[in-house]
Amino acid sequence: MAKRTFSTLETFLIFLLVMMTAVTVALLSLLFITSGTIENHKGNSTTTLGSTATQGSTLTHGTTATPTPPNFSGYHIGVGRADCTGQVADINLMGYSKTGQNARGILTRLYSRAFVMAEPDGSNRVVFVSIDIGMVSQRLRLEVLNRLQTKYGSLYGKDNVILSGTHTHSGPAGYFQYTVFVIASEGFSNRTFEYMVTGIVKSIEMAHRNMKPGKIFIKKGTVEGAQINRSPYSYLQNPESERARYSSNTDKEMVVLKMEDLDGAELGLISWFAVHPVSMNNSNHLVNSDNMGYAAYLFEQEKNKGYLPGEGPYVAAFASSNLGDVSPNILGPHCVNTGESCDNANSSCPIGGSSMCMATGPGLDMFNSTQIIGRIIYERAKELYASASQELTGPLAAAHQWVNMTDVTVWLNSTHSVKTCKPALGYSFAAGTIDGFGSFNFTQGTTVGDPFWDTLRDQLLGKPSEEIKQCQKPKPILLHTGELTKPHPWHPDIVDVQMITIGSLAITAIPGEFTTMSGRRLREAVQAEFATYGMKNMTVVISGLCNVYTHYITTFEEYQVQRYEAASTIYGPHTLSAYIQLFRALAKAIATDTVANLSRGPEPPFFKQLIASLIPNIVDRAPIGKTFGDVLQPAKPTYRVGEVAEVTFVGTNPKNSAESQTHRTFLTVEKYEATSATWQIVHNDASWETRFYWYKGLLGHSNATIQWHIPDTAQPGIYRIRYFGHNRKQDFLKPAVILPFESTSSAFEVVTT
Repeated sequence: MAKRTFSTLETFLIFLLVMMTAVTVALLSLLFITSGTIENHKGNSTTTLGSTATQGSTLTHGTTATPTPPNFSGYHIGVGRADCTGQVADINLMGYSKTGQNARGILTRLYSRAFVMAEPDGSNRVVFVSIDIGMVSQRLRLEVLNRLQTKYGSLYGKDNVILSGTHTHSGPAGYFQYTVFVIASEGFSNRTFEYMVTGIVKSIEMAHRNMKPGKIFIKKGTVEGAQINRSPYSYLQNPESERARYSSNTDKEMVVLKMEDLDGAELGLISWFAVHPVSMNNSNHLVNSDNMGYAAYLFEQEKNKGYLPGEGPYVAAFASSNLGDVSPNILGPHCVNTGESCDNANSSCPIGGSSMCMATGPGLDMFNSTQIIGRIIYERAKELYASASQELTGPLAAAHQWVNMTDVTVWLNSTHSVKTCKPALGYSFAAGTIDGFGSFNFTQGTTVGDPFWDTLRDQLLGKPSEEIKQCQKPKPILLHTGELTKPHPWHPDIVDVQMITIGSLAITAIPGEFTTMSGRRLREAVQAEFATYGMKNMTVVISGLCNVYTHYITTFEEYQVQRYEAASTIYGPHTLSAYIQLFRALAKAIATDTVANLSRGPEPPFFKQLIASLIPNIVDRAPIGKTFGDVLQPAKPTYRVGEVAEVTFVGTNPKNSAESQTHRTFLTVEKYEATSATWQIVHNDASWETRFYWYKGLLGHSNATIQWHIPDTAQPGIYRIRYFGHNRKQDFLKPAVILPFESTSSAFEVVTT
């Protein structure tokens, strides 16, 4: 091999990387001295199915009891929605792992949407929660279960509560406990963690209180024009005979549940569809719920007439599915410097390499693309919902196990077995995808390591063992995370596998991102297992990003070519086979009524002390002669529909509002009603028509700009914009306090012509 030489720029970048890595490791080691301090949530293991002895009648445990009619074959149904936004400033956005992509405002709020279903006698119940976050972390789930146990005892627990993330890449990070994710988050934010936990628990509490007899209807259909496969080369590695059974290299099927009470009043919807919520690209800095969130926004606004976004009784969840290799950027990958296609095995351009290869959405910009894709999903869900007539009936069931995914023996047949591996990330993990490329010009499809990066890793983190290298083949290991335990383990060993059934529907809770074909194989295997034990014609749903995050799960064949998704399949080439084996066991246990005989498995850790964000909390300051909320740039006297009304205020750090929630919105747009001489709120910061930008200055100074993108539907009249914030104040030798304030723009007129 020829000796590699480096340019001056490369040498400087390498030196900078080494110094940054050394500083990071030193800080982590210093701040994580208590790396051995863990706590197991002992109370979370109680099986809840059939558990009514300590609760009495479960349907009256904190609920408003509704009489159950005779010969009732449906379910008691409760729905709830609560804000779980967290910080919208001074925190990384979770998903792209892009340094510098921190939150600087808000486009939409993030919500937790909960659905509780119980059998008529209250003996069995299940809970499904879809949350507008990147993924559910193990720490988040354990804390939610702990608080539910404190309030409800054994009613809700690890067996019957599924927490699923929508996978928006525009939500705050900082709620993880494993070191890889802590580093990606640039620290742990207890402020955001508490906000999320509180919102999730509140949504479940609301659903619990709102339970009433009702019916659930199911409908399936295909969605066109909303997705492409972003790793088609990987997909083509699957057997031709298998691929021939499907008309597309993405899962186009949408599954919709329609919920209503016995009077026909609509309660809610759950939809599962496979697409990455990455219409908002990695240049975005506004917290939002992306395309799936926009679909939910449209559906809830349609059903909750007269309510502001985030309010009203109807709840619509658009949940994630097997989206691992599925992109909403349907115009496909092109070289941004030349315009030519880069839809090749390495997603690389002749000039500029992989960093020039990007996929784009159908809109004029990322905001427009988000709305276009979201509306396609919404419209199809609306059609399926309207025609849903097949009622779900039958028992509710749930099964759960904790599994050490680093040591699962997978039986390929009666005589041959293989094993899963300790976690590791491959070279192509660092390359990113066509939805967001990585750093240092790593390339997808890399199957051979690089001596420079291998040496640098060995010097900083130690060498990966021969065992992990052999187990993970053909993955060239960039980070042997399963062998790194300081300051805490870098990846989880103990993983949740979970399934709930609602009559003839089985919901599999997947702790990561299944690719298209992985999802198809799991669904088919679980359906066949149910049929073997007498439960014919089961509909099996893949619910993604559930309970704990473990990156991606590709097929064995896709793993061999090591594109991004395969390099991120952390438990090795047989990960999918292991999950299929484990979920088949859950299906068998449910079908044969032997869930009680399942091993609960080893309990995961809960680390008490984690590194905090390195961004300090500083006192807010206003310019001399100004105070917080003063208008710096006023609104114009008149706007036409289609224009943007904009006001800039003396601002404060928005993260204060995640700590002291006196105000539930950063802004309102209000219309003057002459007949009542009052101002009526027409938009808040959960509206897609508003944007809140925060501009951070020096020494605690900042500005806040509020935009209202005036829709064509806006009524002519007099309007104003209001700003709500919190400032951090600290007197000498006294603890900091957070104080609310509000401000109002001058009135302006909106005209139609």
